[in-house]
Amino acid sequence: MNNNPNNNSALLTLADAAVRPLGFEVLEVTQTREGRELTVLVRIDRLDEQPVTMEDLTAASRAAEAEFDRVDPVPGEYRLEFESPGSKRPLLRARHFERMLGLKAKVRGGEHNFTAPIKAVSGDLVTFDCGGQDVKVSVHEIQAHLAEFPDRHR
Repeated sequence: MNNNPNNNSALLTLADAAVRPLGFEVLEVTQTREGRELTVLVRIDRLDEQPVTMEDLTAASRAAEAEFDRVDPVPGEYRLEFESPGSKRPLLRARHFERMLGLKAKVRGGEHNFTAPIKAVSGDLVTFDCGGQDVKVSVHEIQAHLAEFPDRHR
């Protein structure tokens, strides 16, 4: 796997600049290699918090492809893919946690490594219910992903 965080950060910035004017944000970029084939996966969400549609993915992909072709940020051949957050939704900002209140998140970072329901959000501080104990952490100190799929769009 080629998941260089420095390169992923540059790719995220490039892709986000291409899709943000269309009303999308890039949540994360990952690179995977199977044999000789490199895939760059871009996970997007809508800024208006509506569900991501196939039309959205097509529009975002076309915009980013044009920018990637212009800048040529990845050496060699690769496949550029886009997907909605789905069950692997990264939780990057306080608003992401607010949208998922009550659902379980997998949290890592510093002294934290747990999966627990999101109980509350105040500013950049998120409270999790870890076995009846409140654990409060700043969104800037952790990496988190949704650990369960919501029953409806949030």
